[in-house]
Amino acid sequence: MKKRILALALACAMALSLAACGSKKEETKAAETTAAETTAEETKADEAASEEPITLNVAYMPNYGSLWAVTTAMEKGYFEEAGITVNLTAFQDGPTIISAMESGSIDIGYIGQGAHKLCIQGNAKIFALSHISNGDAVIGGPNVKTLEDLAGKKVAYSSGTSSEDILKKALEKAGLTMDDIEAVEMEAANIVTAMLSGGVDACATWSPNSLKILEEAEDATLLCDNKTFIDDTISLASWIVTPKYAEENADKILRFTKALYKGMDYAADGNYEEVAQYVANVTKTDYDSVYSECGVADWLTGKEVAEGAADGTVAGYYKVQQDNFLAAGAVEEEVPVEDYVMLDNMIEAGK
Repeated sequence: MKKRILALALACAMALSLAACGSKKEETKAAETTAAETTAEETKADEAASEEPITLNVAYMPNYGSLWAVTTAMEKGYFEEAGITVNLTAFQDGPTIISAMESGSIDIGYIGQGAHKLCIQGNAKIFALSHISNGDAVIGGPNVKTLEDLAGKKVAYSSGTSSEDILKKALEKAGLTMDDIEAVEMEAANIVTAMLSGGVDACATWSPNSLKILEEAEDATLLCDNKTFIDDTISLASWIVTPKYAEENADKILRFTKALYKGMDYAADGNYEEVAQYVANVTKTDYDSVYSECGVADWLTGKEVAEGAADGTVAGYYKVQQDNFLAAGAVEEEVPVEDYVMLDNMIEAGK
C-alpha cells in the first residue's frame, strides 16, 4: 500500500514537473513571438523614420471617387508613416490636372475615364488604378425622356472628359451623332446650374453633379449610365504622373502608392460612413450628398489592384478602355498598355 502511494506521489510530481516545463516552454515561445513582433514593428518604424521626408502636391476633383482613398490615407496616418506630406489642390477635370502637372505645379493627380486618352497619347503615366466607376450619366430634362429624344435638343457636356465619352456612347445607342444635337460645351461646375435653371434640355456629367441633378431638377430622367454599356466598355479612375516625373521619382511614387493602398484597404472594408465624412470635410459639402456617392463605383482594395496587375486583369481593363477610345475615334493609334500603365509599380506596392 505504502509503495502504491509513493508511486502515485512520484507520478504526480513528474506530471507537475512536465506541466511546469510545458508551461515554461509556452511562456518562452510566447515571449519569443512577442519579441519578434515587437522587433518587426520597430524595424518598420525605423525604416519609415529613415525615409527622407517628402512633400507631394496632389490634384483631386471634389467628389468621393477622387478623394475616398487619399483622404483615408491622410486621416489614418498612412502617409505620415511613409514620411509623406500631402498638399491637396482641387480641379474640375482631368485634362486640367494634366496641364497643371505639365507646368510643374502638381506632382501627382487623379483622373476619371475621359482623361485616360491623354495617357494613351503619352501626356501622362498611370501608376495606380483607383476604382471602376459608374458615376457618369446622361440625364434628360422635362422634354427628354429617352435617348432618341436627344435629337435636336440642347445638351451640356464637358469636352475631353468622361462626360463627352458617355454622351457619344448614348448617342450611338440611339442611332445619333453629335451633329444631331445642339452640343453645349461647358465646365462641369456649370452643368448643374444649366440643368436646374432649364438652360439646357439634357446633360452628360458625373457624380456628384449627376446625383444632384437627379435629386433637384424638375422631372429629370436618367437616360443611361456606365452600367448601360457594361457588356462592351469599362469606366476607370486612376492616379497619374507625367512621364518625366515617373522617370525621375520612382521611389516617391512607390511610397505614395503603398500608403494609398492602405487607404484603399481601409476605405473599401465597409467604412463608407467614416470615409464620407473625411471627403465632406475636404470638399466642404454636406455629408448626405457625399455619402450618396458611395454607390457609384466598385471600390477596389490595394490588394486587388496589386494582384490584378500581376495576373493581367488590370492590363485587360486598360486594354478594353483603349479599344473603346479607338473605336470612338478619340485615340488614333493603338499603344501597348505597358507603355503608359506602370504595372510594376502596382505589383511592387502590394508586396
